[in-house]
Amino acid sequence: MAFNQEQTDNTGIATAAPSLNGDAQQIEVYGAREHNLKNITLQLPRYKLVVFTGISGSGKSSLAFDTIYAEGQRRYMETFSAYARSFMGGLERPDVDKIEGLSPVISIEQKTTSRNPRSTVGTITEIYDFMRLLWARTADAYSYETGEKMVRQSDDQIVSHIMENFDGKRLVILAPVVKGRKGHYRELFQQIRKMGFIRARVDGELVEITPKMQVDRYKIHDIEIVIDKIVVKEDDRFRLSSSIQNALTHGKGMVLVMDADTNQTHFFSRHLMDPATGIAYDDPAPNSFSFNSPYGTCPVCNGLGEIQEITEETVIPDKSLSIRRGGIAPLGEYRDIWIFKQVEALFKYFKVSVATPIKDLPEHVLKVLLYGLEEDLEVNTKKGNYIIEFEGIIHFLKSQMESDSDNIRAWIEDYTQTTTCPECKGYRLKKESLHFKIDGKNIGELSVVDINKLAAWFHNLEDRLSERQNTIAKELLKEIRKRIGFLLDVGLDYLSLHRPVRTLSGGESQRIRLATQIGTQLVGVLYIMDEPSIGLHQRDNERLINALKDLRDLGNSIIVVEHDKDMILQADYVVDIGPGAGIHGGQIVTAGTPAEMMEAGTTTANFLSNRRGIKIPRVKRPGTGEWLKLKGATGNNLKNVTLKLPLGKMICVTGVSGSGKSSLIHDTLYPILNQHFFRAKREPLPYKNLEGLDLIDKVIEVDQSPIGRTPRSNPATYTGVFGEIRSLFASLPEAKIRGYTPGRFSFNVKGGRCEACEGAGMRTIEMNFLPDVYVPCETCKGKRYNRETLEVRFKGKSITDVLDMTVEKAVEFFDNQPRILRKIATLNDVGLGYITLGQQATTLSGGEAQRVKLATELSKKDTGKTLYILDEPTTGLHFQDIEHLTDVLHKLTNKGNTVLIIEHNLDLIKIADHIVDIGPEGGEAGGTIVASGTPEEVAASGKGYTSRFLAEELKTSHYQEPEQEA
Repeated sequence: MAFNQEQTDNTGIATAAPSLNGDAQQIEVYGAREHNLKNITLQLPRYKLVVFTGISGSGKSSLAFDTIYAEGQRRYMETFSAYARSFMGGLERPDVDKIEGLSPVISIEQKTTSRNPRSTVGTITEIYDFMRLLWARTADAYSYETGEKMVRQSDDQIVSHIMENFDGKRLVILAPVVKGRKGHYRELFQQIRKMGFIRARVDGELVEITPKMQVDRYKIHDIEIVIDKIVVKEDDRFRLSSSIQNALTHGKGMVLVMDADTNQTHFFSRHLMDPATGIAYDDPAPNSFSFNSPYGTCPVCNGLGEIQEITEETVIPDKSLSIRRGGIAPLGEYRDIWIFKQVEALFKYFKVSVATPIKDLPEHVLKVLLYGLEEDLEVNTKKGNYIIEFEGIIHFLKSQMESDSDNIRAWIEDYTQTTTCPECKGYRLKKESLHFKIDGKNIGELSVVDINKLAAWFHNLEDRLSERQNTIAKELLKEIRKRIGFLLDVGLDYLSLHRPVRTLSGGESQRIRLATQIGTQLVGVLYIMDEPSIGLHQRDNERLINALKDLRDLGNSIIVVEHDKDMILQADYVVDIGPGAGIHGGQIVTAGTPAEMMEAGTTTANFLSNRRGIKIPRVKRPGTGEWLKLKGATGNNLKNVTLKLPLGKMICVTGVSGSGKSSLIHDTLYPILNQHFFRAKREPLPYKNLEGLDLIDKVIEVDQSPIGRTPRSNPATYTGVFGEIRSLFASLPEAKIRGYTPGRFSFNVKGGRCEACEGAGMRTIEMNFLPDVYVPCETCKGKRYNRETLEVRFKGKSITDVLDMTVEKAVEFFDNQPRILRKIATLNDVGLGYITLGQQATTLSGGEAQRVKLATELSKKDTGKTLYILDEPTTGLHFQDIEHLTDVLHKLTNKGNTVLIIEHNLDLIKIADHIVDIGPEGGEAGGTIVASGTPEEVAASGKGYTSRFLAEELKTSHYQEPEQEA
């Protein structure tokens, strides 16, 4: 395990491996007791790939992140001065006796790096920053009017050009000062006179400047100063040169030359300019290509690439309604307010009624209703004349988007649609920036293609560049290719640089940070990662494992918390933590090489060696015989897909990362169903039609988003069982005597909670220039409730004792309370017996949050015609937990429901009744249905990547024989 001895690299040359932290060859942890860890002492080899595995809740993250990483961070913080630490906040020492041999630690977790819409894959990997510099230094500029290449000339070149092409002609030398702008320009004319110039060319006409001269402020003007009138002769070259330089000075680098006889004009510029139209660009700089800079951003969408638009469809969703019956959705039903009075006056003029269905209104009336009058209407009546002014419903709503009121803006947002910016076509940059090109491509076009295509474009780019461009671009291209290569290494070839970071999954954002870390080429660092294989197809897993090994071979230590079979088997060292979850875990079950672990006979080893496995039912469910058919899906990379889903079955949607699974299910199918059943606002991606809507009665999506964003949210409140528990406590004799209602037992409202900490259980002590300190409330001692509330007990337990119970204990405790037991038992069924009922939502992982949601849905009474959509429910689950999960999914499906799962895990895929495999590749090379059918049919098809891996899995799988009828 030592790395300080001589090693041999691939070239056969002996290289000295790093010897850091003295001669320490191990990371030694003594007495770790954080969370559920039971005084663990452990030695880990340095400079190796170490995997922590074990069932969910066994203590893997407590050891890796809350102990080893937390101690590494604390030691790093201690290297700063007390003054610096006061700004960064302090870190508590983890509950561990000591850790020796610890290197600097970097944690790469599953948290999405940024919620900012301006943060993209290109910006966080810095590839886009290098590309901006490349375009600023080597790109050729083209006119956005004519498409011709822009030119720039020196002062001498301009003079020489005029001498050659205008010899003997009478010319007027002009300095452009105003081009295509409104204004009266009184002060400008006065300023020109003060500089000694007496003539100007205004909108193409030569005029003498008078002391009080001005132009129509509401019209667009072009103004040029007349610098000189000259006949071009070789003898007057000096005068011509002086006049040109003078014009370039006043015209800010531009000069206009007019033939006095024909009035033809010719532009010249020191800057980039289109000679035909006179359009000039500023010299490019890196920020000219940044959508986060005012120098490069699109002025219409402010660099977001999309705009919020109010459309006719959002304002009038149902044209069969009249205005009186609420046909204008944002305004609601007719009532006595000023805007309806305006509409009524308008309709009276056009001789139509507000009671007429909108679909029956004349076209011109509907246009005026939505977009307003082009000019005011004057109405003559016997009582006198009056004017009708009407700006139109859409223009009125657009004006409200700029309101200072959050409520008004939120109201308007309900009637907007997100559309691609019409100005920049979604590229985020202003039009000038998009007309700088290298090899015929602007920077925006390359930002939206997938990494595979981007890598292909940059390959051998030198062959397509000029010698000058090559000299400048050499180092930049090397850096860009290297970083693109790192993204390819971690299986992210289907992403684009343009992709917003907030849309990435936890696994994707983690792999991007991994790619960035490989690029830093640091040595001697301890990296700790949390399931980097999440969201990866088996095909891409090998690339990820190789990337981790490359990071290790640089001279780093790597600890990975992981359940993936391939990752465990290819690790250098495996630590299995368990044996159970929560209080039943927190111990080292085995620690050693994968081969040593496989012989140990533990739960993990039994699953890895196929001595134990998730059983496949030999007989598939027949289903209802009916199908849900989505036709013509074309969103993102989908290629006119027709999806057929057999109802009453468990269906897995599979495919390599980026193949189009989420586009088809989450972004097309689910929004259609959500709009149909719940009138949701989110628009689906383009599709033709959906057949079979009448065959299901609702849709439920169970994703991995948090069940709450504050510590006050917990599994008990989310599942609704806390309401039942509070009602139970309120029904007890002691509570009735005191007149307590269920609200008395809530820690979120006044009454029963401790008012000193407002039910939080902790108090925040502000330390001025030191970081805030959180201490248990001295009044309630962290129990959240006041003394009187805690005196009410059920089976000797207070409401606080119940919140501190694990789900497992609560099942026993509430065994005679069927309303409560039904909800708690489902939490236990999905493998969450180790979490406490009052555990803060912010401490739950994505997989745990998803299972809390799944348990909540399971506990509800269903009709047997529900479509459940799950997104990788095996995330964060050990083989044994997946076994529990499959039991739950079988129960859901056996009731007649349809369970649709997006999944990469073969243990879950192989037990499905039906598989839809999308691919064959990610990105542009994906978006088609490669194979569909039972797992056995898909495996036998030989189409796509899933079939190959599934066929291997089925060979070693255990089958469950059908139960014999009595």
